[in-house]
Amino acid sequence: MKDISIGNNLIGITHKPYIIAELSGNHGGSLDRAIELIKSAASTGADAIKFQTYTPDTITIDSDREEFLISDASSIWHGRTLYDLYEEAHTPWEWHKPMFECARSLGVEVFSSPFDISSVDFLEDLNVSAYKIASLELSDTQLIKKVAQTGKPLIMSTGGAKLADIENAMKVARTNGAEDIILLKCTSAYPALPEDANLKSMVTLKELFGCHVGLSDHTLGTAVSLASIALGASVIEKHFIDDKSYETVDSQFSLDYAEFKFLVEQANIAWKSLGSASLQSSESEATSVSHRRSIYVVEEMFEGEDFTYKNLKSIRPGNGLEVKYLEDFIGKKSRHSITKGTPLKWTDLSES
Repeated sequence: MKDISIGNNLIGITHKPYIIAELSGNHGGSLDRAIELIKSAASTGADAIKFQTYTPDTITIDSDREEFLISDASSIWHGRTLYDLYEEAHTPWEWHKPMFECARSLGVEVFSSPFDISSVDFLEDLNVSAYKIASLELSDTQLIKKVAQTGKPLIMSTGGAKLADIENAMKVARTNGAEDIILLKCTSAYPALPEDANLKSMVTLKELFGCHVGLSDHTLGTAVSLASIALGASVIEKHFIDDKSYETVDSQFSLDYAEFKFLVEQANIAWKSLGSASLQSSESEATSVSHRRSIYVVEEMFEGEDFTYKNLKSIRPGNGLEVKYLEDFIGKKSRHSITKGTPLKWTDLSES
């Protein structure tokens, strides 16, 4: 499975996890706050900053009919109309250029999730390096086709999707030119519960579709994201807000500055800890291994004297023969005199 290049970053199993800071609606309707968020996210060590490109009119209609109301009582947006929510959360298109310029000036990659065909055309003018298809757009084959035809890396979230949905999305993407595809496991709940993460399904996605996988994580904290690395996540996306005292549409399930910086640091450590499948001991274990048990002569011995369980003993450190050879010496004679505290060697054994 080949590496994927997004800007100057490589994504693959031999590279550290690619960490995306999703800003979403955390700007709270202020371009100045959006710029502050970009600067803060960049300083955490995030590899990329991602926006969402839509307007309320490109994603829904202004209606208070029941089907346009968020009726889930457990939702943090319960009772709001879709139009009202997206009006508050959207990132005005005229903000995109200064936001992109800010991110790029800080040396961090920047791209977006388009939600309709017109937003893809708009983002192409900004020369984005990749695209992200949100979970609820995975069934929008026209959008996937449009993005795939750009030839740029394509990240697709699978929250709420059935296998047939993912198969169809992958078929559309690949038949329209997408070669660099990453599938993200996602639980479309805000916030999501750790027990609903089903991280093991990332392994299934990787095996079924032969592509890199990762996690779009809506759970609270960093534990689920870090756990995903052990199962092969090469990309992790988390919502970011610099300070949770700013209440926004997404702040409740976003990581603040300290949490996100912790995620970046710990993700790199977790990835390094995976190492290889080899059963060989590491160089750092050399000192410890030298202190394991081995066979020592524990009493003064004369030439021709029999080796016994009394004058030979398994003790630390490990400078003598391995303990498994102890039986090979018992009842046999010493070739020469041996001082107490000497590690046993094969040359100590008489040939006769």
